[in-house]
Amino acid sequence: MKRDLAESGMPAPESITVLDHRQQNAAQQLLPRSAVFSSTGWSNVHLELYQQPRFSTAEHQHRLHAIALGLPDTAGLCAPGDRWLDGKRSPERRRAGDFAIIPAAVAHRCSWDTAAGFMVLALEPELLRQVGQDWVNPDRIELLPRFMTGSDALIQATVAALAAEVTAGGLGGHLLVDSLTTALVIHLLRHHCATQPKLSSYGGGLSAAKLAQVKDYIEAHLPQPMTLVELAAIAQVSPAYFARLFKQSEGITPHQYILKQRVERAQSLLRHSPLGLADIAARVGFCDQSHLARCFKRFVGATPSQFRQR
Repeated sequence: MKRDLAESGMPAPESITVLDHRQQNAAQQLLPRSAVFSSTGWSNVHLELYQQPRFSTAEHQHRLHAIALGLPDTAGLCAPGDRWLDGKRSPERRRAGDFAIIPAAVAHRCSWDTAAGFMVLALEPELLRQVGQDWVNPDRIELLPRFMTGSDALIQATVAALAAEVTAGGLGGHLLVDSLTTALVIHLLRHHCATQPKLSSYGGGLSAAKLAQVKDYIEAHLPQPMTLVELAAIAQVSPAYFARLFKQSEGITPHQYILKQRVERAQSLLRHSPLGLADIAARVGFCDQSHLARCFKRFVGATPSQFRQR
């Protein structure tokens, strides 16, 4: 019953604290210290980094699915302790890279016997249903609880890439976050859900009409940030399905295609306008002149200045 209440948005019993990682400093009421950093402006996914002294939490639930990833201490190990998930207790060694899965609405608490660093990646439950709808009944998707007793290379690499995006950012940030998140959700559906999806072969790619609609949209919105979710909505398929169908049709990912189109528009402006490089970068959707230069060199083999002098 607790799970049904939390997932439906109804209040949980007064004895249970419910964390909503969509809110700033959501865990402040449970943890001694605030997050070192947290993501902002992302859709469907939220990332936080914590450095905490020895502590223990009261029982609580998460409004979103949460993945906790242990970080190494100076000796290369994470702080040991205990975790309670859905009424079950397990001691945890918490080596570097070990991860726990706390599904939305599952009763949870934990203790850490020494100072600890860890990251929490929170995912909207609806995201698993959206991505998995092409392969399994969305109502049957159930993420399984997992104690922090082992590692997963893909989860570790994805969380690290998302953390780098929080701290550094860069060109195509929203599309990169969408792509990383979609890959992670597919991995969770395959390996950490009660009902595993039956993956299809994706033969044939997008239809000519849908592909044309997507390309027209990209052309019309090239200077603006674009996400995998909004492109998939045009094709009327899930983001994961869209990414694969698009690559089947074009031979490159949606992200690579958008970069290619921006570079081609920059080439036209370099040939036919007196605009400076910073203005051109802004007009075609690059973050700044240096991002334009890096992508231009990769696609064209010359810098924008060298291209203009030809």
